[in-house]
Amino acid sequence: MKKLWLLPLLYAPLAHAQTAADLSKIENYLNAMTTMESNFVQMASNGATSEGKLYISKPSKIRMEYAAPTDVLIVGNGDEIIFHDKELDQITNIDYDDIPGTKILTDTIKIDNKSLKVTDFYKDAGSTTITLEYAKSKDMGPITLIFNNNPFELRQWKIIDPQSVEVTLSLYDTTIDKPLDENLFSYKVKSRKNSKRRR
Repeated sequence: MKKLWLLPLLYAPLAHAQTAADLSKIENYLNAMTTMESNFVQMASNGATSEGKLYISKPSKIRMEYAAPTDVLIVGNGDEIIFHDKELDQITNIDYDDIPGTKILTDTIKIDNKSLKVTDFYKDAGSTTITLEYAKSKDMGPITLIFNNNPFELRQWKIIDPQSVEVTLSLYDTTIDKPLDENLFSYKVKSRKNSKRRR
């Protein structure tokens, strides 16, 4: 009787290492996606939480509207990313290469274990988790993508920010391939006096 606690372990579905079919499924999903609109909840390892709305239009366009009390707007038009802190009325220009999450916005993603390599993988009956690292982006941390298996869809991603804080973005009420207004991805800077560039 004392060994009955072993039964759930013996009969639980086992995770397995990635196969070519697993990687192909992830590539096909990301490459086929043209737009995404989703609500999100963001949680950081330092205890900070926020929520808002996410818009993606490939290639390379992104908009993140954070709800109060965060009051931050992030807009990427394909060339650069604008980070607007509304509370401080401060605008920061950020390069795409400084943010790991923007790498999944490209038209073609190839997980070849050369330029883009798998550093961790886990799959069970409910979800698939993959951690990817870019060989040429030495200063950029890895990105972890979590997918639901049925139906197969992106539900979460995790990154490590420049301050070594793990940031997790969970998606819900997601719509894929819906036409989006291009004005969502444009931002006019009214004044440069409170603007700066992050290096």
